[in-house]
Amino acid sequence: MTNEPMTNDRYPISSIQKLEQLTGLTVYPRSVTETDDATYFLARRPEGKVLGILGHAAGFEGEQKGDVTLCSLTTANAAALRQRLPWLRPQPLGLQTSAGCGDRLGLATPGHVRAVRRFSGIAPIFAQQSMRENARTGRTPQQVMDDAMWGIFQEGWRQPWGADADHLKTTEDIDLCVAAGYTFFTVDPGDYVDNAIPNSKLQTPNSKFIALPWAELEDTPDDLRRRYLGRRFEVETFRLEFDEAALLQAACKYGRAIAHTVRMYRHLAAAPPPPPTLRPCSGQALGGENFELEMSVDETETPTSIEEHFFIASELRRLGVRWVSLAPRYVGRFEKGVDYIGDLAEFEAQIDRHAAIARVLGPYKLSIHSGSDKFSIYPIVAWHTHGLVHLKTAGTSFLEALRVVAQVEPALFREMLTYAIERYPEDRATYHVSARPTKVPAPEVLSDADLTGLLEHFDARQVLHVTFGSVLDRFGGKILSVLTVHEEAHYAALETHFEKHLSPFVE
Repeated sequence: MTNEPMTNDRYPISSIQKLEQLTGLTVYPRSVTETDDATYFLARRPEGKVLGILGHAAGFEGEQKGDVTLCSLTTANAAALRQRLPWLRPQPLGLQTSAGCGDRLGLATPGHVRAVRRFSGIAPIFAQQSMRENARTGRTPQQVMDDAMWGIFQEGWRQPWGADADHLKTTEDIDLCVAAGYTFFTVDPGDYVDNAIPNSKLQTPNSKFIALPWAELEDTPDDLRRRYLGRRFEVETFRLEFDEAALLQAACKYGRAIAHTVRMYRHLAAAPPPPPTLRPCSGQALGGENFELEMSVDETETPTSIEEHFFIASELRRLGVRWVSLAPRYVGRFEKGVDYIGDLAEFEAQIDRHAAIARVLGPYKLSIHSGSDKFSIYPIVAWHTHGLVHLKTAGTSFLEALRVVAQVEPALFREMLTYAIERYPEDRATYHVSARPTKVPAPEVLSDADLTGLLEHFDARQVLHVTFGSVLDRFGGKILSVLTVHEEAHYAALETHFEKHLSPFVE
């Protein structure tokens, strides 16, 4: 290697200039990667980004331009590049502090990479999308995976990264995501949680308890009682004791959810592996499996008590489930796009005990869903989990994209906000939010300079957050065009925003 100035920690400026001279295109410096038989790079041309290959290009679909093959960013070319560059495949991340970066547009990964690069102690999940979000954006799990991979390639990320198939409810959803090469599977058994179980403890066995799927749980009522009643469970600095009422409540509320999680886990464990080009390049998950599991009961109506968390984890262990993280329903409100709403002292007392259970019955990570913008609780969570934590974000990246639109195309932003207010009553149905559209300042009375302030406004943030599907249906093409032209402003906004999210977990 020469002593020339470097632009991507590996390649001298003159080499990048040579590629640009050969192609007549602008090359993304950090993407340039040299192997024994080829040099790969990402370049930008007016109609979109292309993969460039100087050298051996067998297996890729593209057109020859002099010595360089230029390839569209197709699924086939993504698979071929993963075969050549194994670090572009996701892999299990284990118990390292981690953060999920959802991307509803398929353009945000470079900004996420730039932010995560500043925090070596955090393992990133760059591909993350729920099936609900896929339905609203019109994307497939494979498209989400490929979009993240191209962003990782563009920014030259070489460290391990994960891919989260989020909020899976059916085995059919699992199969789609296994085929796309996901490594992290978030099972959402929320439909099986009995929210009708009262907070006041049950006093006697009832019809719900008797009707639990005991065969699926590989259990009997008497065996359940023997395992929990009359025992003291030491959990670091505190002790748990179940009486009949507390045990019945935990079993009735979460028994069917546990059974569903076991079904999903066993289906996943028995699934055929993805194609070789999608298999993790290195590392194994728990027990030698090539995937990681999260159980999530966060989108339910009542908080998960300390006893209920202990019960869930104990029963999953008994049934042979291996998992890397668990998302209880915490006290307080984790609404989309805004800070935590609730008593911080109560939250801290609860998270301390939840974290202790995760260490004693795992170890596994506590997962913080709807975790974006919860700045008031990040230091508390980081302190009490001792790093055993997974932060999950999604819609906040979409809001940062809209921030850029507001800055550079204020008229378009006004149209989008007006439409979002119109759509909010219907689109909010599947979200826990409390925004009131009447509280959103009318966009037509605000100056252009004041529009970005709406991205800090409680009600406006939530309205824009949960109407993303409708907004993309009507304005998606225009939004993508704006962000393509102003991509550096987009990445800068994301980098700044995610630094605020990640820094409390490494300080």
